[in-house]
Amino acid sequence: MSGTEHRKTHVDICVCTYRRPELEQTLRSIGALAVPDNAEIRVVIADNDVTPSAHDLVKRLRPQLPFDILYLHAPASNISIARNACLDNGSGDFLAFVDDDETVSPGWLCELMAVALDTKAEAVLGPVRAVYREDAPRWMRKGDFHSTFPVWVRGEILTGYTCNVLLRRSSPLVDRRRFNLALGRTGGEDTEYFSRLRRDGGAIAYAPEALVLEPVPRNRASFSWLLKRRFRMGQTHGRLLGEGKSAAGLARKIGIAALKVGYCLLASIFFSALAIRRNRSVLRLVMHAGVIGGLVGVTEIRLYGGDTREVRGNAG
Repeated sequence: MSGTEHRKTHVDICVCTYRRPELEQTLRSIGALAVPDNAEIRVVIADNDVTPSAHDLVKRLRPQLPFDILYLHAPASNISIARNACLDNGSGDFLAFVDDDETVSPGWLCELMAVALDTKAEAVLGPVRAVYREDAPRWMRKGDFHSTFPVWVRGEILTGYTCNVLLRRSSPLVDRRRFNLALGRTGGEDTEYFSRLRRDGGAIAYAPEALVLEPVPRNRASFSWLLKRRFRMGQTHGRLLGEGKSAAGLARKIGIAALKVGYCLLASIFFSALAIRRNRSVLRLVMHAGVIGGLVGVTEIRLYGGDTREVRGNAG
């Protein structure tokens, strides 16, 4: 056989972290992964704290894990800095991102790699299934308001997220691209990253069996947290929609978003007695209101970086 046939595929699994003890469970789940055929795995930890607070945990776990670990101190309190540190120090053919409070299923990486090799896509997303506390509101648990899946538009995925994704680092569209530092505390940096990747010709695919589990802590199991997050998501979407648009184009987008706000208002009234459908309609209303805010240039609200528990990998 030729040297090319023997060449291994190198994959960096990247975890951006900020004062999260759950990082230990994340790393242990990575250590239990099934390894794709002919793949060589390295784990990259980017510590986004002012001080290298995750260093001792990583040092303690290093001999217990089957993969090489690269620890990076990438301060401070701006998730884009940590993500870019992973991209800057990545050496693999592929880079996978997962959050520091998630656990990956044993077949997670095999599923992502299989879809990447089959589709040749620049990015492959996997599902993130929320795990709720027993004291979370019943409507929230039953309606599953925190799980993360791709959004399909006319049969295509136009943007993505970093809480479960594999990137083809060997693609020029990925290798030169970085996350926006200005969005590292508001969130939305991953939405912008993947939207622009897609606009520049990058393909985004989906691996439905590449499952990741994410616990929903008490401080996020509230309607107010969901409202703020949906509004900020709308702001990011509106800002991206408005890029390069004329005044007439902006007015048209604002008009469409306003009609959607009105429709969602009516739906929330109509379903007022049904908690799941009512709350879903209200959240959509708030998201479309955020779109209007993004289109007119309202500064995106800051969700992360205040309470240390809120600084997280999936700022989407």
